[in-house]
Amino acid sequence: MKKWEETSTDKRHRILSPIGQTRWWAKDTALTKVFGSFGSPDSAMYVDLVLTLSVIQLDRTMKPTAIAKAKGYIEGLLKFETILTAQIFLRIFECTSPLSKYLQTNGMDLLTAHRLEVGTEDGLKKCVRDFSGVKEAADQFVVWANGELLEKEDCEMEVEVALPEKRVKKKKIMPGELAEDEPLTAAERDFEVTIHNVIMDTVTQSIHERFAVSAKLCSDFASLDPKNFPEVRDKGLPGSAMQNLSSCLMKFDARSTTGTLQAELASLATQWERLKLSPLEEYKVRTSGENDSPEGTGDEEEPCNIERPELVHVNCSMCKNCAICVYLILAQYNLLTNSYHVIGLAYKFLLTLSTTQVACERSFSTLKFVKNRLRSTIGQEHLEAFMLMATEKNILMSLDTDGVINKVAETSDLLRRQLMF
Repeated sequence: MKKWEETSTDKRHRILSPIGQTRWWAKDTALTKVFGSFGSPDSAMYVDLVLTLSVIQLDRTMKPTAIAKAKGYIEGLLKFETILTAQIFLRIFECTSPLSKYLQTNGMDLLTAHRLEVGTEDGLKKCVRDFSGVKEAADQFVVWANGELLEKEDCEMEVEVALPEKRVKKKKIMPGELAEDEPLTAAERDFEVTIHNVIMDTVTQSIHERFAVSAKLCSDFASLDPKNFPEVRDKGLPGSAMQNLSSCLMKFDARSTTGTLQAELASLATQWERLKLSPLEEYKVRTSGENDSPEGTGDEEEPCNIERPELVHVNCSMCKNCAICVYLILAQYNLLTNSYHVIGLAYKFLLTLSTTQVACERSFSTLKFVKNRLRSTIGQEHLEAFMLMATEKNILMSLDTDGVINKVAETSDLLRRQLMF
């Protein structure tokens, strides 16, 4: 870090972002800091990184392992193949990062999330075979990087401007034999087929397989949103609506057929303007704090005194425009028993279903801070207690300290004598 501060010319004194496995878009942040945006390397820290590694490599006071690693990193960063690969992933993150950020939003709309997923998939399909665009962005980055390195004094490093040609071993072919496994001789064409196309196909197929299964279920959930009740009331429901939701609810109640769900939802949409006129007491919704950002800093340990985002209570002051309001109004006026029993079960299923893995990811991040290197031998019982205290900190802070002391003092005579006066 000392060499970095001495060598870096960045006025903002930015540092590199380590990549954490439990961070949603840490890879995007780390890659963007080093290589800039796709086709726009002006904000990249690539040159500062290479120069810092060069200083470490030439400094004989450093450890031999650090010098060897710096030399290896420089050789890898100066390769044109590295620049091409970085531009491929910059293009991918350019399409997927907005979707990833929206999926971590507190007030996420399921239908909007599904539409963003479809748009992301279509955007990736348009550039799945556009290797020429990646090559053009890589060439632009190389010209910029070599221009920056040329301005530095006593710097003889230069980024490769093309892929090196690889020697291909020719196989002996018998007369009349047609070889089907002949390797591509052109280095650029070989990279396009074996790396670029494989990466783009894998990403596109993975997104399709992950989200296509739940696409119709998201549409059913969107129909349960009170914001869409006017459309349901005026235009009605399609014939295929609620089929996927019905298949999920049949295991809980045999009456949850598609026709019953459609009929009760249409009736509820018609009666909703009247039902929500009655006053509803304020209730609290547990949601993430405003500072709960998905951007992480990597795998480094967090200091014990750092302020962690907490779960806060937000008052929903009778908005009557969300799924929670619908369910509570139905429960308050005892409409879940017979009138809207099936649609009430659908709302309960919607409100208890975890639509994203954000809460799970945050729990793993909290676990990393609780069970750090200093607490590596902590037992399961104490670990569960510390995890509950970390995730439910708002409840912990609301407890009466004297009451906790009295509870502990009642466990034994010794503690009673020590804690109670």
